[in-house]
Amino acid sequence: QVQLVESGGGSVQAGGSLTLSCAASGFSVATHCMGWFRQAPGKEREGLAVIDSDGRTAVVGSAKGRFTISKDNAKNTLYLQMDSLKPEDTAMYYCAAAVRDFCSGSWSSLYYSYWGQGTQVTVSS
Repeated sequence: QVQLVESGGGSVQAGGSLTLSCAASGFSVATHCMGWFRQAPGKEREGLAVIDSDGRTAVVGSAKGRFTISKDNAKNTLYLQMDSLKPEDTAMYYCAAAVRDFCSGSWSSLYYSYWGQGTQVTVSS
């Protein structure tokens, strides 16, 4: 049974940092495309960062230059290091796993088959 469990969310002041973790079970993060998404109230879910089976990463939009995606294959865990946080980063953050080992280049959530329950990040000004 595939399971993704996010942790590490919380409340932080603007300019601060957080590291989110996503513990995977039932499959290996080493052999799947993994991604981080977020969804703020009243907004659509948006992709932030992806990492493929070879460790190649891509970060998009406002996350570029501030967020870093990584994984530890031995721990079967995905991470999102978030620096220079802004109030507009406030959202529910989700990790996701695709069936395939490569990330398609699409940031559509439809590419991902498995999702965690999310962890809340709140950034105050």
